[in-house]
Amino acid sequence: MASLAADLGHYERRLREHGFRLIAGVDEVGRGALAGPLVAAAVILPEDFDLDGIADSKLLTKLQRERAFERICAGAICRSMVKAMPMRIDRRGLHRSNISLLRRAVMKLEVRPDYVLTDGFPVRRMPLPHLSIKKGDAVTASIAAASIVAKVQRDRMMDRYHRRFPEFNFRSNKGYGTRHHWETLDRLGPTPIHRMSFKGVGRRWESVEDAMAAEQELEQELEPELQQELEDEAPPESAAANQELEQEQELDETPMGDPEDG
Repeated sequence: MASLAADLGHYERRLREHGFRLIAGVDEVGRGALAGPLVAAAVILPEDFDLDGIADSKLLTKLQRERAFERICAGAICRSMVKAMPMRIDRRGLHRSNISLLRRAVMKLEVRPDYVLTDGFPVRRMPLPHLSIKKGDAVTASIAAASIVAKVQRDRMMDRYHRRFPEFNFRSNKGYGTRHHWETLDRLGPTPIHRMSFKGVGRRWESVEDAMAAEQELEQELEPELQQELEDEAPPESAAANQELEQEQELDETPMGDPEDG
């Protein structure tokens, strides 16, 4: 299977042109789940890594992810995986836990990267040159690789939790709020791996519809928090590369006019 992005290695090549050789991608999986850990992974790919079959983990089948995971594990310069369990998420909050986890994944790499690419929102206090890229797991090779590693590792964890709590069908829903999950939660109550701070998880609802509406409301509440997150000032040596890549992002996001216009 070919890479699903037109040019997944574009950002990494441009950074290497600016002298950054070791480029790490970092991504997380499990933000919206009602149960289970939040998992983040960081990956540094070699310049000659074959990107065939590498893509945003959400776009791949389970078999494709597993095959890509094995290739990444065998060919990456280094990789890391860290997790935050529900009790930590409940205590610190989802977004703070997420940002901290992304930093930890990068700092756990055995090889210190020259530059870090993150998916979506900026990561404050990242002690390395870095840039956040919108939909980075779909357009950037190293972030896509990190998303695959995080997804495969988390799915395997949820498979183990399924054996302990089979009524919740974690093997299928991976801890996300499906109708069956909400119904089982309402009937049996939360398990030790449920995120009690998430709206609806720690209480019983009159209907599954009410519980699922509460989950959607929570996602809407989190969106402004993500938008307000401000990126730390980039280290001086990365300023030129950041400016150039940010300009390219803006060009990529410029809407095309109607074909009949002009």
